Amino acid sequence: MAGLIVVAVDGSEPATAALDWAADDALRRRAALRIVHVREPLAQERPFHGHGPDTPYEDHGESVLNAAADRVWERAPGVSVTAEVLTGSVVERLRRESEAADALVLGSRGRGGFAGLILGSVGLGLAGHSRNPVVVVRRRPRDEYHEVVVGFDGSSHSEAALQFAFEEARVRRARVHAVYAWQMPMFSPYGVGYGGAMNDVFDNETRAARMRLAPWREKHPDVPLVESAVCGHPIPALAEASLVADLVVVGTRGLGDFGGALLGSVSHGVLHRAHCPVAVVPHPADGR
Repeated sequence: MAGLIVVAVDGSEPATAALDWAADDALRRRAALRIVHVREPLAQERPFHGHGPDTPYEDHGESVLNAAADRVWERAPGVSVTAEVLTGSVVERLRRESEAADALVLGSRGRGGFAGLILGSVGLGLAGHSRNPVVVVRRRPRDEYHEVVVGFDGSSHSEAALQFAFEEARVRRARVHAVYAWQMPMFSPYGVGYGGAMNDVFDNETRAARMRLAPWREKHPDVPLVESAVCGHPIPALAEASLVADLVVVGTRGLGDFGGALLGSVSHGVLHRAHCPVAVVPHPADGR
């Protein structure tokens, strides 16, 4: 681990929620926190940013960073904080920043996002392209559940997600809830009227999930692990589990995703539907 958390801020409410999450995570990990604000080079000199028509963009960026640093010093006084205004493409600059960090933390939408969208273009652009975990935060959490949910399907991408989930659970003193969702084949004979056979299939899938997770239980004996085998699509299963979770962790792609896709359909769906922050964890081989 690099011992560094990077968070992007722009003064919006989701970015402030992301800042709080990043400050808390840096404190738990005893990591440094780097706060960045990216200025697009083609932006107007006085864009809409909520500070009045006479505030230049340069001053706005510095103002946002100063307010963010003050907030972190008050919230997590033991965290080492640096802050910088960057210039360039938001996605590209943040991707570079993420390369040296344990995680890059973003709000679900910024000031440039449309109100009807849950996840902005920056979040989508980074979740499938960063070499390190990207955490997307929608709102400030109201409760603490001491549970980290992770989607697991046996793929190498879900293995990377599991590793991050255990790291987060350990520093949070929480448990890991591994959700293993499987779907009945479309033309399976085990439909209505095959109750006993259906129960056998469910038992087999439950045992398979337990066997696949057994090495992780042995590797992390200090972190409680529970598993759920669900017959259904993983997106609603993970979204439901997120109702009582502090964090949901997914890989960039799973067994059912196309090899050429950088961000899988499940990860994409969870980012839009989860009720708590979502961490998208790339496979170590991605981006090499």
